Amino acid sequence: MVTLFHDMMHKEIEVYVDDMIAKSKEGEDHLVNLKHLFDRLKKYKLQLNLAKCTFGIEVDPNKVKAIRELPPPSTICKIQGFLGRLNYIAPFIVYLTEKCQPFFRLLRKNTVIEWDEKCQKAFDTIKAYLVQPPVLCSTDILG
Repeated sequence: MVTLFHDMMHKEIEVYVDDMIAKSKEGEDHLVNLKHLFDRLKKYKLQLNLAKCTFGIEVDPNKVKAIRELPPPSTICKIQGFLGRLNYIAPFIVYLTEKCQPFFRLLRKNTVIEWDEKCQKAFDTIKAYLVQPPVLCSTDILG
């Protein structure tokens, strides 16, 4: 697979063994990238299993629920655990690193853990964002 798609990898597609993901930064590029991918598949007489095809990526609702039900972390260990959980869903949260700055501040050496207004606001903002997490790159290509 890598040999057949080397020029498209990390730009238009990602390949892992026999799985592929078509991607694009802009919606209008997606159809062009898909056409390029389908042309390449046709050229090498490769077929896709429609039953295994997925359109868009969604975060696991159980993981979102677990994060949304967390109380504000009160120790370094709990802050690290919270950030670890967020890391799993990081692609779904726009500007997550910036939103987490108050937590990173608490993890610096020789810092007293003081959960202030900025921490609470960041915590609430992230949890509110997860009420309706986005589906990544699901587009209506038919309409």
